[in-house]
Amino acid sequence: MRVCVLGGGLSGLSASLRLSRSCEVTVLERDREPGGCLSSYRLDGAWVERFYHHCFAGDARLLALLGELGLSDRLEWLRGTTGSYAGGRTYPLNTPLEILRYPYLGITDKAKLALFTLRAKREKLEDLDNVTARSFVIDRLGEGIYNQFFRPLLRSKFGDRENDVSAGWLISRVAIRSNRGLAGERLGYIRGGFHLLVERLAELAAKQGCSMVTGSPATSLVRKDGKWVVNGTSYDQVLSTIPPREITRIGGPDLPAIPYQGAACMTLGIDRDVTGGVYWLNMTDPAPYGAVVSHTNFVPADRYDGRIVYLASYFQGSMDPALPQRMADDFCSRFRLPPESIRWKKMAVEPFAGPVYVTGYRKLIPAYQEKGLFLAGMFSPPNYPERSMEGSILAGEEAARRIAEAAAHE
Repeated sequence: MRVCVLGGGLSGLSASLRLSRSCEVTVLERDREPGGCLSSYRLDGAWVERFYHHCFAGDARLLALLGELGLSDRLEWLRGTTGSYAGGRTYPLNTPLEILRYPYLGITDKAKLALFTLRAKREKLEDLDNVTARSFVIDRLGEGIYNQFFRPLLRSKFGDRENDVSAGWLISRVAIRSNRGLAGERLGYIRGGFHLLVERLAELAAKQGCSMVTGSPATSLVRKDGKWVVNGTSYDQVLSTIPPREITRIGGPDLPAIPYQGAACMTLGIDRDVTGGVYWLNMTDPAPYGAVVSHTNFVPADRYDGRIVYLASYFQGSMDPALPQRMADDFCSRFRLPPESIRWKKMAVEPFAGPVYVTGYRKLIPAYQEKGLFLAGMFSPPNYPERSMEGSILAGEEAARRIAEAAAHE
């Protein structure tokens, strides 16, 4: 059976590794390198992800896959600290004392927030799909906690759609980020970078006969004589990992109109730490980015030539061309960093960085097989109500299993 996989991100690579054992597989990847949002730069002799990444202790399938790929010995568990930038200052929020010292929430509000976090894992997410995060938090905790603690997160993550996001997404995010000790959160990273995961998946699939065609997006898709014709080539089956709306745009069938948003991620090489040792700094003060992610406050800085910082911003539609300059200027001004201290900077822009988890999203999730196509990606069931590497791997492997079963049946 000839199978075309649209997209060489984590879902596409995971599926291709499984499918190439029994099928003739061709992967069409838009970018010059596979990996999608997990792809990396090669800078100063080290690999640096284009978009910041880490994994969690509960990512069972990802951890098992690393074992299958011989990468388990590269996985390390590091301390991920968090904080808030408010009133022109950085406030670490990891230890009980740091949280008690945070001046923008009272003692009662902090106690409410702690209890809310503890209860998050017991919430029934299916009951929260049609409830907005805003109304849920205000109802449980009040407007003060919402405006000071949760609204900056929603605003930075979803922009103008902050009021459309479901409580299911928010509670899932709170629950997954609750694996914390007194000093910070326990997060996983592959020593040497996640490019090793992408590289190993692509290498092993290629050894099994998989053909990876990079710099080649799918531009046309039609059904003809019981086959799928992609960019003029005929296949028995197609597995699409690209946004469903893109399938419709290139000529395929109408699929659920899942709302997506874009991401603009600026990576900076600088000569000093500017976030006071904090890894993940949420911007409570208005800024042209929602978070400052200091990679070298998570992964030891001595592995790189200098410090590495990400500035994360999300957008709807198309990115404002002036955004990159505004981000860099604001960062230097806000953190009192002379422009000459920036040794290099890279800008990664992904128009379809991920779904927007609006209320009612559960009903939009497509099946693994819709209208003759197989589908897997950030829009699949394992990536609801929060996308992750774990969810993308599970989705890709499940779609591959179903295609393999169809091939065996034929």
